[in-house]
Amino acid sequence: MNICVIGTGYVGLVTGAVFSDLGNDVICVDKDKSKIEMLNRGEMPIYEPGLEEMVARNVADARLSFSTDVGEGVRRSEVIFIAVGTPPGEDGNADLSAVIDAAKVIARNIDRYKVVVNKSTVPVGTGDLVRDVIERNKVRDVEFDVVSNPEFLREGSAIADTLYPDRIVIGAPNSNVAMRILELYAPLERPMLVTDVHSAEMIKYASNAFLATKISFINAISQICEKAGADVVQVTKGMGYDSRIGPAFLNAGLGYGGSCFGKDTRCLIHTAEELGYDFKLLRSVVEINDEQPQHFIGRMAEVLGDLEGKTVGVLGLAFKPNTDDMRDAKSIDIIGGLLSRGATVKAYDPIAAENARKVFPQIDYSKTPYDVADRADALAVVTEWNEFKLLNMERLKERMQRPIIFDGRNMYDPQRMRKLGFDYYCIGRCPNAKGTNGGC
Repeated sequence: MNICVIGTGYVGLVTGAVFSDLGNDVICVDKDKSKIEMLNRGEMPIYEPGLEEMVARNVADARLSFSTDVGEGVRRSEVIFIAVGTPPGEDGNADLSAVIDAAKVIARNIDRYKVVVNKSTVPVGTGDLVRDVIERNKVRDVEFDVVSNPEFLREGSAIADTLYPDRIVIGAPNSNVAMRILELYAPLERPMLVTDVHSAEMIKYASNAFLATKISFINAISQICEKAGADVVQVTKGMGYDSRIGPAFLNAGLGYGGSCFGKDTRCLIHTAEELGYDFKLLRSVVEINDEQPQHFIGRMAEVLGDLEGKTVGVLGLAFKPNTDDMRDAKSIDIIGGLLSRGATVKAYDPIAAENARKVFPQIDYSKTPYDVADRADALAVVTEWNEFKLLNMERLKERMQRPIIFDGRNMYDPQRMRKLGFDYYCIGRCPNAKGTNGGC
């Protein structure tokens, strides 16, 4: 099948690469000339494990190409995926300007029946909007259909999530167009759900909002555990064994980040408001998430005293492991809070340092975790990169001014860290370094 993907961000590029790997002819188009030039040189504009190899393989086999000519992509394709960004606007709702622009280009170039698929995360009713924009701006009297096909990929495992999704959701106006998209996904042999367009759009937001709720819930529980002397890791283990709850997304930490959860929860709150419903539960989810980094910084100030003049090393900058994405990363809140209190910050991340420099050009970036620890008054673990689990703790301690670690991801065993001579403070779980029962 001939496919056009408009947008070469995480969703668009992964979607295009996977569909070409399944044997389709795919053209990925983007108005960003520099991004297309990078892709045509074989360079990836994003970091995603396995993506570069998949792109190279399918470009070499002439199944995948890149262009700035969106019109050409529309004309040569049977199915057109809109996979452009929908960042939050000032009012919390999704900014659909890029979706509308894509719809206008489709309208000007549509020359025969085509299926237009919204792959971007969009509010309920966006399918109607895209249909209306194309209908009002098309220059030829041709038929088309608009489908909602939300993505559920996670950065860092996007290839696997696209090849082996839990479910494929297709929101279609009729069974005929649904069958076209079902045919496209058939090689994956995964569960498929066909719904109306509005329901498919809602499934995406409802899913992300529910996962965000689980994260904020366990972070609230972690603060109670700290005050009560309980261990949140044991609490979540006991909860997770319940099949009605499950263990996923019950890891206490610094809160959710990235390009999806924060944006989507706020957009769903806004959508609910427009429909006359006050989503109080989701408002609390957002509030708890916003407070969690401040609680972490407060604990650091409580232990270190005045942060003015203190040197803090930050381990991890990306919003999650296996990505270089800094969007809504908790490191931004942590580093910003430390700098505002007069601390000196050093940082290390195996992938995201260059992107972090655009946000914090004034801090020092180290080449290794051990360099970050050099003469630091404390270390703060912010992103749970696997390499941090394998650190030589004795070597790390030798480099530090004071052996204090604030673990925002509960990566280490508290008892072991205390035996190694660290003052160890984590999220809702351990007795402190002196062995008292006052939280960690």
